[in-house]
Parts: sequence; C-alpha cells; structure tokens
Amino acid sequence: MSESLSPLFPALLPNRHGMLAVDDLHTIYWEECGNPDGIPVLFLHGGPGAGLSPQHRRFFDPQRYRVILFDQRGAGKSTPLGEWRNNTTQLLIDDIEQLRAQFGIEQWLVFGGSWGSTLALAYGEAHPEACLGFVLRGIFLCTQAEIDWFIEGVRWFYPELYDEFAALIPEGERGDLLAAYVKRILSGDPEVYWPAARAWSRFEGRRVYLMPQPEDSPNDALDLGVGRLESHYMANLGFLEEDQLIRQLQRIAHLPAVIVQGRYDAICPPLSAYRLHQAWPGSQLEMIPDAGHGALERGIASALVNATQRFQPGRGFV
Repeated sequence: MSESLSPLFPALLPNRHGMLAVDDLHTIYWEECGNPDGIPVLFLHGGPGAGLSPQHRRFFDPQRYRVILFDQRGAGKSTPLGEWRNNTTQLLIDDIEQLRAQFGIEQWLVFGGSWGSTLALAYGEAHPEACLGFVLRGIFLCTQAEIDWFIEGVRWFYPELYDEFAALIPEGERGDLLAAYVKRILSGDPEVYWPAARAWSRFEGRRVYLMPQPEDSPNDALDLGVGRLESHYMANLGFLEEDQLIRQLQRIAHLPAVIVQGRYDAICPPLSAYRLHQAWPGSQLEMIPDAGHGALERGIASALVNATQRFQPGRGFV
C-alpha cells in the first residue's frame, strides 16, 4: 500500500518497551505507544503466533490513544519462539491481566483481528469489567466448522494451494491433515518441523488478500510461530468449548463494538462476523465489499481507523 494513499496514521516508535516473564517458560515482549494520558487501548495480534508489526501501531491517533501491544506466548520477540507448551487461551488471558496491572490501567478498548478477535472476545467474556468496548476484524469464533473450513473447505476457492499443502503429507494420512501437520510441526526434529511449518504458513499467507500481493521475503520467525501455534490451537479447538464465544456473549453484550469484515475473506469467512453481529445487540457490522482478510487492505484499514476515531469512552462509537 502506497504510504501516500494509506489510511493509517504515520509511522510511530514505542515510548517504551520491555519483556515480562509470565511463567518459568515464557517471557513476552510488550510495547507502549502514543499519549501516556490518552485512552488506553489493547492491541491483540492474529495467528496465533503471527506477532506484532510496526504497522499495528498506526491504527490509532497517537495524540488520543495510549496503545499497549504485545507478542503473545511463542510469537514475535517473545521467548521461546514457537513454544506451544504452557500456551492456552486461558493463559494468554492471564498474561493480558498481568500487563493491565503492570500499566495501571483500569479499563481499555480492546482491538483484535482474526485470532486477535477470538482472544479479544474470550478476554472480554472473562473480564468484562476491564473493557470499554471492542474493535474486531476478520472474525474467528474458533468453532469446529471454521477450523474445517480453514483446512478443507478452502479448496473450493484455492484448489492449487490445497493440493500443495496436502502434498507434504503421505496419502495414507491425508484423511486428517490437521493431525498430520500437528504431528510434524510439533516434532522435535528440525528436518521434520521446518518443512511443515513453512508449508502451513504459505497455505495461509497466500490467501490473506483479495488481490494477489508480491511474495514476502522468507520469515522463519513468522513461519515457526504461525505454523506451530495455529496448528496447536486448532487441534485443541482454541481451548474453548464449542461455540463458547457466542453462548457467553451476554457477558459483554452491553459494551459497544464495531465488527469489520472483508466480504471475500478466505480465512475467516463472513458468516462468523454475521453471527456475532446478530448475537450482539447494538454492535455495528461493516462488511467491506472489496476486501479479503488483510488488515492493511485499504477498505478494512480505513474502517478500523474510522472506528478508533469515532470511539468515545462512555459513549461508544459516535
């Protein structure tokens, strides 16, 4: 996206950053940006395992917002990279609460896309008193149907990507590609897990945008984080009960929410965003007609920035 055409705010450096040991195994990276006296907002990245990008700071007016971002367990600059042990949704929620206490924040706006929308909803339902509202993109409710779509259903739109993904697995194991990939990606042998992790990351990454994009340079940290943690979480249904996020929505239904969804999202199809909107009285659904899954696609980025600009504590999205 050309910088001159970008709807995002200008590039921004953190005011401060650091590492927080959340248990004996995991240490997470965090950063704080913007106005220390501004509206607190928590940014939750996707994946799980995708980690932060400098672009993520740019959805928020740095004069209005105090932005807290972090790499979730096993992702980005957090250590150990790609570690799936001691890595569950409930533990990520505990990490968020540790960060909230560290920063002395009573309540914050919660902003998350893709897996970040899953974690945002799970966090909000666990701690509604800590939330001012939600900006959510590319909704993933972590149901079995969505996981089945991610692995198998997408072949209706990207048959060549599916065939490439399946080709790594012997024919006798292709009846359950998720299990076959989990066995390989979580192997302790680099000669086994690296090809599987890279194949998983390519399988997802090549269908993020509606329009084809130039191939990114190889990124081992992204491939390992995404491959290991996405497969780990999907194999465990996100450590959630089936449709839990919809069934427990009444815990946050009194809070304001904007839901931004690409009409042609081939990773998190629009039905999930529609279901969430239908179950959430007062939520606003913005279906972007010329976008897929990518947060930086122009229509999606514009809608996300517009949502953060319209948010007023105590008044919602005005």
